Amino acid sequence: QVQLVESGGGSVQAGGSLRLSCAASGRTFNSVLMGWFRQAPGKEREFVAAITGGLSKYYTQAMEGRFAISRDNAKNTVFLQMNSLKPGDTAVYYCAAGAPESRWYDLRAYDYWGQGTQVTVSS
Repeated sequence: QVQLVESGGGSVQAGGSLRLSCAASGRTFNSVLMGWFRQAPGKEREFVAAITGGLSKYYTQAMEGRFAISRDNAKNTVFLQMNSLKPGDTAVYYCAAGAPESRWYDLRAYDYWGQGTQVTVSS
C-alpha cells in the first residue's frame, strides 16, 4: 500500500522559513515524478513545485526563487524548502507522486496523494 506522509508544516511569521518533508512508503519512488501542491481556504488546489527522477525541477513562477524542491532517493523522501514566506502562502500543502513527467503541473495526473500539512504565515 502506497503512502505519502507530509510533515514540517506549522505557523511562522512573514519572512520566515519552513521545510516540508514527504516520506513515501509502499514502493520505491526514485524514478517517479513527485510534486507539491497547495490549497488555501476557498480556493482550488494549485501547483507549487515538482521534481523528476532525473532531478529536473519545475516551479510556479510566483514561488521560484523563494521555494526549492529536492529529493533524497535513499530515504524515499521529497522536500520543499520555503523561504521569505508571505501571508499569501498560507494553505494546506500536499505531496503527490506518480504523474507522467510531461504533466508535472496537472494535479489530475498524479496517482498518489498525502493527507496534507498546514502552513500558516502571519503578518
